Amino acid sequence: MSSTTGRGRAEELLARVPLVDGHNDLPWALREVYAGGQFGEKSTPPNVRDWASATDLRLLQPALQTDFLRTRRGRLGVQFWSVWVPCRLAGDAAVTAVLEQVELVHELCDRYPDLLGLATTADEAEAVFASGRLASLIGAEGGHSINSSLGVLRALRRLGVRYMTLTHNENTPWADAATDEPAHGGLTEFGVEVVREMNRIGMIVDLSHVAPSTMKAALDASSRPVLFTHSSCRAVADHPRNVPDDVLERLRDNGGVCMVTFVPHFVSQRFAEWDARLKEAMTEAGENHNDLDTRHRFAATWTEGGPTPHVTIDDVVAHVEHAREVAGIDHIGLGGDYDGVKLLPEGLEDVSTYPDLIGALLDRGWSEDDCTKLAGANALRVLRDND
Repeated sequence: MSSTTGRGRAEELLARVPLVDGHNDLPWALREVYAGGQFGEKSTPPNVRDWASATDLRLLQPALQTDFLRTRRGRLGVQFWSVWVPCRLAGDAAVTAVLEQVELVHELCDRYPDLLGLATTADEAEAVFASGRLASLIGAEGGHSINSSLGVLRALRRLGVRYMTLTHNENTPWADAATDEPAHGGLTEFGVEVVREMNRIGMIVDLSHVAPSTMKAALDASSRPVLFTHSSCRAVADHPRNVPDDVLERLRDNGGVCMVTFVPHFVSQRFAEWDARLKEAMTEAGENHNDLDTRHRFAATWTEGGPTPHVTIDDVVAHVEHAREVAGIDHIGLGGDYDGVKLLPEGLEDVSTYPDLIGALLDRGWSEDDCTKLAGANALRVLRDND
């Protein structure tokens, strides 16, 4: 843990420079809160406004990892809200869901205008931050949500979506995912076309969740800097969701940024090994480890693997320092994945804890300039280079 002095220095720094987080799943978490039936009779079909009003984010929400009391305590300045769509939704259903998710972010900004400000460019994000509000950008997680349509891709960009993660946990018809069986050798010809169209329209290529072959193919195809919005380092924790060193090295030439995530499965080698055993057990039971809801239900009753390993803020620090060593200080950032996972490291339990991480790095001798780059300057540069 960082000292009080370290956190205090971090808070002072983050009052001046925007902290940019690459990935937060609050929009889907709000859908789940509403679906839980705690807020009266549901409309049929459900209304996006119902999801936005299901809980008062001005108040402390212990069931969530994100609310606006804690974003302010955590000095969060710019957030890419994930408009995630589960892989179990495909075709037109996936398109409908991603459009609902985009609308939900717009609805949240309308509901909390004194706290949130929608941003679609780097200049707009900096202006919202300067106004004392949380700049809200949108990122689409899962290329299946465009249903193999460049028209849908362009429509999402017009609605303010600034990045798209090429896959989620399963392959798309045109890109291989990190956690699925290889089918395309990376990107198909259409996948390359998707990357080039994203470059043309100013949508950032997000390479979290994709296979190393897809990472390399996308870097070959992309003329603009890419992001890994919520990934860590494979050399530190050998999980397929992490980024190999040979790809981290390529970010120097591409200008891209790896935004280190806090997900215990990805930051702890012991947790990655536990998760691999869980996947084996689920496969033997005929269950799909890639489906997050199924995984959580199975893990809740799975005893053979023992308790989940203990993970702390120090595990995340190890990834940040490795990424700095391999990719360079200009190519690293932070992507917590809050409200997208059930467990988080000790010391990083919710969005109020960013200054503890920055403080820990300051205590380890990082300069304020280096922490400024990690906190958000690098990610804003990638955003501006794609504007």
